[in-house]
Amino acid sequence: MIRKTFLFLTLICLSHSASAQIQTNAGVQYLQNMAKDMSTDFYDLSNTYFIADSLSDWNAAGAKGTVNWKRYRLSPRQAFNLNGYWPVRMQMLDFPDTQYDNDPDLGIKIEFIDERTVRIRMLTTPITPKNDDDIDPMLSDEFKTVLKGGNLQASNHGWKVTENKNAIVYKSETGTVEVQRYPWRLILRDKSGKILTQTRSIIDNDSTQVKLLPFSFIKRGADNSRSVNPVFLLSPGERLYGCGESFTSLNKVGQKVHLYVTDPQGPETDGMYKPVPFYFSNRGYGIFMHTSAPVTCDFGASYIGAQRLFMGDEEMDFFVFFGQPKEILDAYTNVTGKSPMLPLWTFGTWMSRITYFSQQEGLEIARQLRANRIPSDVIHFDTGWFGVDWQCDYEFAKDRFPDPVGMLKTMRKDGFHTCLWQLPYFTPKNRYFKEIVDNNMHVRNAMGGLPYEDAVLDLSNPVTIKWYQDKIGHLIDQGVAAIKCDFGEAAPFNGLYASGQTGFYEHNLYPLRYNMALWNAVKQHSGEGVIWARSAWAGSQRFPLHWGGDAATNDIGMLGDLRGGLSFGLSGFSFWSHDMGGFVTASPEDIYRRWLPFGFFSSHTRAHGAPPTEPWLISKSFTDAFRASAEMKYKLMPYVYAQAKDCSNRGLPMVRALLVEFPDDPGAWQVEDEYMFGEQILVAPLLETGNSRTCYLPRGKWIDYQTGKVYEGGYQTIEAGKIPCVILVRDGSLIPHVPVAQSTDKIDWSKVELKAYKADAKTCHGLLFTPGDKDVRNVSQ
Repeated sequence: MIRKTFLFLTLICLSHSASAQIQTNAGVQYLQNMAKDMSTDFYDLSNTYFIADSLSDWNAAGAKGTVNWKRYRLSPRQAFNLNGYWPVRMQMLDFPDTQYDNDPDLGIKIEFIDERTVRIRMLTTPITPKNDDDIDPMLSDEFKTVLKGGNLQASNHGWKVTENKNAIVYKSETGTVEVQRYPWRLILRDKSGKILTQTRSIIDNDSTQVKLLPFSFIKRGADNSRSVNPVFLLSPGERLYGCGESFTSLNKVGQKVHLYVTDPQGPETDGMYKPVPFYFSNRGYGIFMHTSAPVTCDFGASYIGAQRLFMGDEEMDFFVFFGQPKEILDAYTNVTGKSPMLPLWTFGTWMSRITYFSQQEGLEIARQLRANRIPSDVIHFDTGWFGVDWQCDYEFAKDRFPDPVGMLKTMRKDGFHTCLWQLPYFTPKNRYFKEIVDNNMHVRNAMGGLPYEDAVLDLSNPVTIKWYQDKIGHLIDQGVAAIKCDFGEAAPFNGLYASGQTGFYEHNLYPLRYNMALWNAVKQHSGEGVIWARSAWAGSQRFPLHWGGDAATNDIGMLGDLRGGLSFGLSGFSFWSHDMGGFVTASPEDIYRRWLPFGFFSSHTRAHGAPPTEPWLISKSFTDAFRASAEMKYKLMPYVYAQAKDCSNRGLPMVRALLVEFPDDPGAWQVEDEYMFGEQILVAPLLETGNSRTCYLPRGKWIDYQTGKVYEGGYQTIEAGKIPCVILVRDGSLIPHVPVAQSTDKIDWSKVELKAYKADAKTCHGLLFTPGDKDVRNVSQ
């Protein structure tokens, strides 16, 4: 019996680990780290359902009015001995009945941000929420200035309004927003009038059964709280991308995506360190769900013709963007902010492991890097630089770091910057635990105490932020250049925060507040904002940079990181990295070798994980391979630097899905195991043992960076060169190179050489941006 019970529990645990949707009785979650599945509330028979029915009032000039919502309940319906559900019109039983509306008229408003961006807000209560845009950390300061200007009328941004008995239509040069009167619908069209998507109405269901509820909201029977469920058409052939650093297939159609920050223990599951409530379609529109409450996006998973957005929030606040992927990413990052350009040294090699424990060890790593002629710029000390491993107290261990300031100066003189690890959780044995608790700088529970045994810094509290930034500032003042922003996924969901909100809204915001507080502290004390963060939310791109978490040291870990980086780039983040070779265990040499070019052809490059990560501790041939990949990136540093600046300007990713660069190529939308590094170099990592792979090449000619061989567009089987990766340059590219330097501060920028890659092209073009330049410039020959 014991054996059977153990087997049963083992099977249950295995099934739970594979799903982010596991729940036990009454919807109580089995494990805290599982993502919130908001869809289950929208099948609860105890809830009251309100379905958007008709436009009850509209001011065309002001682009606002009210929608009439019909009250329903869900009732079981038996047909041929099987039960489904059926929405049944309901007469309320609320008392006193004279004080409430059975079928309320509730507000809707459209604001016009620019010629391709509109904001649509819909309420589920008669009370308009307080406008907190000015303190919302998701929105950029530049965009808040736009909002304060109040210039959001249609006519001010090229939108023309027409009105007839059926609908009100707002049209610009990029698209159309149509508000249909009855049945109520929002219809998005492209500039030619083609429907991109539209909301679903109850009349869209057939007469035999209800396959899904239309655009609606619920009032919970448990506590009268409300949540909204926008439902949009999903068209045949439609593909959806974004939602943050997602490790599943890039195309989210057919998936159920939970926008809830978790620690997925690596890039191999459907959990996310960095969910982002933004996505876009190959049909030419994008949507930013402006909320920090949990969202479950059912992208055709339960009904193949619908996008069902199960939101925890009671208000729908959507930004809609029209255009191609580059235009949508630019518009989205105009709202939430663009990644600022990072210092040149950050684009060099970062050397790390879990972990270096002493000043002597750190200096020896620096010496070995230079002795082995491996170009590098950063040495990272992970969890062991303070007195007790994993117990951060912001002080170098005195017995192992007798002169930390001297060490930092020595490293800097030799071209090395230094990064330190830390986290926002404090165990009871940490010397700061009592101070944090006594001064209410922690997230509290309903009794005012601790939700966990650890104290979790409340980074919505200005007092906490100052205390935290003072600790970080002291390290930066000593000469530390960057700080690792680890964890941040465990903000108590049921906690109470100084912001006045619970974890329902603060849990997902926590990584953003954490990124912001740390980045600003580094920036204020050094003049250069540089962090190395694991968790994120919408807006975190303003506080770079981020890495892909704790990958397994196998092919699947590498694939997960690649998918995650591409998806992250499709969500507004310009800069991203990952642990070359994986993190969890010592990396097999074959995996590490194949991972190297993927790492060096990322915006930022770090060797990190279980030791050994240092190439000279593995083999001479591996050291040579590591050096070859590092030298390749350092030779290409003018290209890297110029492309990075262009990405920062336009909200584009350095690690770039082919669909961004080739939106008119249907094949490019299907590729998720190769990418563009900037706009001119195509990279196809070897994801399995071997020295060749099949690649999809967009239309045109492609020149092998290592051999010079020319390939036609289409599917090609290509052998890798000495560096184990397929690396191709777009025909007509002008790629700037420099002689190899051992660190970026030693690069001789007077020796930039523009190399033309030409097959059929008559002229080659490229970008150039050098230290001291104000902006990137175009070059050609």
